[in-house]
Amino acid sequence: MDADQLNNLSKEIIGAAIEVHRYFGPGLLENTYRDALIVELNLRNIEARKEVAIPCIYKGFKLDIGFRADIIVKDSIIVELKATENENPVFTKQLYTYLKLTDKRLGLLINFNKDTLIKGITRVVNNF
Repeated sequence: MDADQLNNLSKEIIGAAIEVHRYFGPGLLENTYRDALIVELNLRNIEARKEVAIPCIYKGFKLDIGFRADIIVKDSIIVELKATENENPVFTKQLYTYLKLTDKRLGLLINFNKDTLIKGITRVVNNF
């Protein structure tokens, strides 16, 4: 997927997340937002998978770590969800690491525990 397609897809994901946030508002658990976002993306005919295993390879050896992406959209964009008042820089670092491990270029970190969702969205780019 080229940069323009990734940008357009990320706008669609953000639009779907805003719809979920409008419906529920802040204050619920992360898995509620995750499952609702999957439904909203599917309603928009956008393929999305939840709790996708992320392999971790060290010097040719697969580590049994158990990393999981909250959502991967069209096998191109990783979406990590949070529902917390406390923002932590480790959330962005975690998403960046997931991008590197999967060779994906773009990730969205979405924190649903904001009065206005747009304040809770961070784009993370893996420049390889």
